[in-house]
Amino acid sequence: MKLLTNLRARFRRSLRFKLLALALLPLLIAVPLLVGVLVTWGGIYFDRLLITKVRSDLAVANSYFEQVKQGVGQRVSTLAGSERLANGLRERNNHKLDLMLREAKTQLGIDFLVLLDNEGRVRATSDSLAHSLPYEIRTTLSERDIALSPTEVLVLSPAQLAAINPALAERARIPLIVTRNAEPTLLSEESRGMVIHSIAPVLGGGLLAGGLLLNRNLDFIDRINEIVYPEGALPLGSAGTATLFLDDVRIATNVRLFEGERAIGTRVSAAVRNTVLTQGRTWLDRAFVVKDWYVSAYEPVRDGRGQSIGMLYVGFLEAPFQHARYVALGAAALLFLLVATGAGVVSLRLAHHVSTPVVRMHEVMNAIESGDDLARVGMPQTDADEIAELGAHFDRLLNRLTVQTDTLQRWGAELDTKVAERTAELAAANQSLRSAQQRLVMSEKLAAIGQLAAGVAHEVNNPVAVIQGNLDVLRDVLGDAAAPVMSEIRLIQDQVFRIRLIVTKLLQFARPAEYAGYAEAVALDQVVQDSLVLVAHQMKKTGVSVLQELHATRPVSVNRNELQQVLINLMVNALQAMQGIEGGTLTLSSGERTEDGVPGSFVAVADNGCGIAESDRARLFDPFFSTKYGDGTGLGLWVSLDLVQRSGGRIDVNCPPDGGSVFTVWLPNTTTPPMPPMPPMPPTALPG
Repeated sequence: MKLLTNLRARFRRSLRFKLLALALLPLLIAVPLLVGVLVTWGGIYFDRLLITKVRSDLAVANSYFEQVKQGVGQRVSTLAGSERLANGLRERNNHKLDLMLREAKTQLGIDFLVLLDNEGRVRATSDSLAHSLPYEIRTTLSERDIALSPTEVLVLSPAQLAAINPALAERARIPLIVTRNAEPTLLSEESRGMVIHSIAPVLGGGLLAGGLLLNRNLDFIDRINEIVYPEGALPLGSAGTATLFLDDVRIATNVRLFEGERAIGTRVSAAVRNTVLTQGRTWLDRAFVVKDWYVSAYEPVRDGRGQSIGMLYVGFLEAPFQHARYVALGAAALLFLLVATGAGVVSLRLAHHVSTPVVRMHEVMNAIESGDDLARVGMPQTDADEIAELGAHFDRLLNRLTVQTDTLQRWGAELDTKVAERTAELAAANQSLRSAQQRLVMSEKLAAIGQLAAGVAHEVNNPVAVIQGNLDVLRDVLGDAAAPVMSEIRLIQDQVFRIRLIVTKLLQFARPAEYAGYAEAVALDQVVQDSLVLVAHQMKKTGVSVLQELHATRPVSVNRNELQQVLINLMVNALQAMQGIEGGTLTLSSGERTEDGVPGSFVAVADNGCGIAESDRARLFDPFFSTKYGDGTGLGLWVSLDLVQRSGGRIDVNCPPDGGSVFTVWLPNTTTPPMPPMPPMPPTALPG
């Protein structure tokens, strides 16, 4: 008690003691707290980082799964609408249809194809499914249901799989393996099959169904693992895995059992099963997978009715990250300890160095209060620090006060001037910002218009399909009696084809992301013709005539939909430039040209409008720059240039002396043959 009283008295009276306490106490208190906070918060945020990583991995895996589903649907739909299948139906030879479907199944990379008549009975199949029997999978769907959900994931019974092809039933059968932490079960095997099933209406009547079996589909699950966890994606020696579950059974996985065997047939833990399958929620946490702890993400796989029928899983080994965390925390704690020790030693020396001049200054101030006006601190200037300099600064402070006051007043006047200048600059910047915001709002409106146009195009397809179907029924029912009006029937058929082609082109332009793909060999002149379809209505309103000089014969390497977007943008700009001009002519020309030793083809869009001012040409391809003064976003040419440059091409602009402007798109040729062009449009589809 006496020692504590003495320490308290010294703390009140001694500056040196206070400095020592001020330097040492924070270290003794803060270092343990910082280590504790680092251990606690570091662990929490480290776990959050791992969960964030596995959440993004699950999003990538789910995106690829959806792409596979869409791919199956697109392949089945493409075959259903093909002229080849329609011709086969007209021959009414079921044996040839079987052979055609068997060949198409291999080409499309799916496991079965079934052709149904209008009553839902099997007419032709790629496998051993009996003819003339009802097809028991999704046969009760209406045309509207097929249009809304043509592709979904289904669970087929062993009998349904065996009816399609006994080999599919055998491939789907998976013996169950006793798994730690799994929910008890009396089953010894999983014989059902998870299938990506798609159904589409056939040109000429009927339905085409196709599916891809996911049981033991190792290519599918290995591809997910390659996309989510490419080589070198995980540090510290961790390994990523992916799995597809039917209910709680692994039917496709690259998780390994002992000796490298895949863990097909093992089951998920009961906790994960209850969260994902029973409650329908996504699992984002650590989980025991077969034989190791993984940072895991499980997401329910749902069928067309929204029921959870399985799970999609991705995850990576937790152990390397836990080891790295413990090593980092240990190193941080050791570093803190070393820093605290060194800081304590240095604080002791500095406290003595600081306290001595302060005590001297205190004595001088007491002498001045006692009447000794000549008393000075008198600190030596050799090796003087801030405290020694403080005494000298105090002597000079009053002399400088007046000078500094004048200086402050002058600085105040200058500051007012600067504030006024900056205020003007800020007002100009705000005006520029408001202008940019207005352009962005216009971009959003244009995007909304594009979505609306796409929706209208989809709605137009339904009555067109009804017209087409009833026209076929009318022709079949009338038979020879339709001969007197056959020319009118053909005219209706041509106009229906014209409407469907225009709607298809409109959809490709309004929703390019759904039709876009990798670069391909494209016939340049065909794309020009397709683009004219979408601007035909605007041409009719402006009264502009079209002059075509298309001579490009070699294909170019480009994304077809992106090239169409560029050409439509250039054509619309040309039409707008010729508004109010009588005798306006839109000239489209194409040909071959080699640039810098690279063979290529070009297409030029020319108009005889007002032309482009010299001062505007250098900024034409800048974002948000527009010469339409409130009628455009200024993004069209900027986006077009980016699309063309991504394909290795370029866009040039030229303004002839006699007026108008010419935009030329040059693209490199490819040696790959171009994709077959779409059927030609009736001559009445294009103006001019």
